[in-house]
Amino acid sequence: MDQTGASDAAFGKMPSSRGWTGWLDNNFEKIFLVAGLLSIIFFITFQTVYRYLVTYFSGSVGAAVWTEELSRYIFIYISYLALSVAVKKRSSIRVDILYDRLPKRCQDASWIVVEICFLTLTLTVCCMGWTQIERLLKYPQHTTALGIPYIIPYLVLPLGFGLMSLRLLQGLYAQVRLCGIKDSLAAVACTALLAIPMVVTDYIEPLPVLFGYFAVLCLLGVPIAISLGLSTLATVICADTLPIEYLAQTSFTSIDNFPIMAIPFFIAAGVFMGAGGLSHRLLSLADEMLGGLYGGMALTTVATCMFFGAISGSGPATVAAIGSLTIPAMIERGYDKLFAGALVAAAGALGVMIPPSNPFVVYGVSAQVSIGDLFIGGIMPGLLIGFVLMVYSFFYSRARNWRGEKRHRSAATVGRAMWNAKWALMVPVIVLGGIYGGFMTPTEAAAVAAFYGLVVGLFVYRELNLRSMLNCCVESCETSAIIIVLMAMATLFGNIMTIEDVPGSIARAILGFTSSKFAVLLLINILLLIVGVFMEALAAIVILTPILLPVVVGVGVSPLHFGIIMVVNLAIGFVTPPVGVNLFVASGVSHAKIEDLARTALPMIGLMILVLLLITYVPEVPLFFLGGAK
Repeated sequence: MDQTGASDAAFGKMPSSRGWTGWLDNNFEKIFLVAGLLSIIFFITFQTVYRYLVTYFSGSVGAAVWTEELSRYIFIYISYLALSVAVKKRSSIRVDILYDRLPKRCQDASWIVVEICFLTLTLTVCCMGWTQIERLLKYPQHTTALGIPYIIPYLVLPLGFGLMSLRLLQGLYAQVRLCGIKDSLAAVACTALLAIPMVVTDYIEPLPVLFGYFAVLCLLGVPIAISLGLSTLATVICADTLPIEYLAQTSFTSIDNFPIMAIPFFIAAGVFMGAGGLSHRLLSLADEMLGGLYGGMALTTVATCMFFGAISGSGPATVAAIGSLTIPAMIERGYDKLFAGALVAAAGALGVMIPPSNPFVVYGVSAQVSIGDLFIGGIMPGLLIGFVLMVYSFFYSRARNWRGEKRHRSAATVGRAMWNAKWALMVPVIVLGGIYGGFMTPTEAAAVAAFYGLVVGLFVYRELNLRSMLNCCVESCETSAIIIVLMAMATLFGNIMTIEDVPGSIARAILGFTSSKFAVLLLINILLLIVGVFMEALAAIVILTPILLPVVVGVGVSPLHFGIIMVVNLAIGFVTPPVGVNLFVASGVSHAKIEDLARTALPMIGLMILVLLLITYVPEVPLFFLGGAK
């Protein structure tokens, strides 16, 4: 599986007069992404400050409601514009199991299949989006707060998906030139074979089409989000389940959602703080506290991942930010390279358990569960897994006589390190204190955290400059857009499943097989562990939540408890091959083979599974900070 962000420089050097066309072609979307992301961060931060300061001192009650509405529409625009950037760079969440085993020539040809499939969906949504514009021209409607014509927000469908189509055509042209006519025609013929069932038959039952196309497209390496959208389109054509215009309308309405906006904000907060010098200061603090023990640098690594996870909300981001510092340091101090890489990969999974957490946001939106409660529920599993990894590291290191760095440590040195890291340590306080103090929603807390990270990086730590800030904005938008579009396409896919009563049928089948709560949870855990091996966590959440939630509710498990089980379960998938993204990042940093890292990580994965079983069958443990079972 491949999931990448905009890790390279977002903006190139300013061109000469003859190079402006190429520069604009490379950076057209990025200009709007930077402006859009900074705007919505400022708008939502202003909304929060306005509500709790201006209205308090003036004695009047009110809120700047226009900021939320405007921010939602800007968010939709930058999400789809950012996807066209991801298209150019082939950043995606996809299954690469078959692709990785193909010869180079077939791999190159397979991209033609992928891009034709992608283009089919983008052109469909673009055309259907234009029909929405025509309808709004004929029957004008206006937004509630700003009173602007709805045609303006809905223009993102033909504009955004049209731009994606243009980028796909550019990529397709380049790929055809690379592959040559013969291989390109073979790839086009393979793609045409996929359309045969839709062309030669009048009607096919919806479920075989929906799941059949989804499985085939994923196997071919089509991004999971696009596979969801295309399988829904095929079902609409073959079974006439819904009007085809529904695809465009849902592509807009499914992400016109204020809670979802927490995702780009949390990602931006982590990126700003990471680029602004946060990880160095957190590492220094953890080293002062734990570095003198056996395996001191290993313990420091786990502790720093826990600290950084409380800011980034992302597993791979945690591995990249902390691993790039700690893996070379551990190797330099005599630690085994494989142990160093495997430990960072395992500890990086804490980034999606300890709040804030993007998977918890996605689950909360999908299952209509309080995101704030999910955040609190993730604290105990994160602490437990961090603790068992530390204990394992201590005894593993002691057996090999890997001691920490010998130097003077005292309460004074710890205090100085804590003081140096004070601005970084304030982020979890702002986020969790704001949410649970009743001052901010999770989305507002995320926006304030992003604003805070930007200010600290620019003016306090001063390790962010204008260019790095622009690059951080593009990276945040691109990373979040991949997630957002996945959720939009999963909504389409999920609506077909709901119409066909797939969740209900599966729930009745499982409960008919066994009504034992213990057995049902064990089966679901096994399923999720297997899914986590082959599918990225966010994709698994949006696809499986509507299927499995009725099952667990049927045996008396609360949606809140199940969300914690699911996220912890899939977090383990970050460390399991063949698609463990944490392993890929750790492999790149440590320059070790993934299979060797995976083998070294097996005992750590076993300990994580033990913690998973504990939180599964003793709900009071994950719900401890929420007052026990809920």
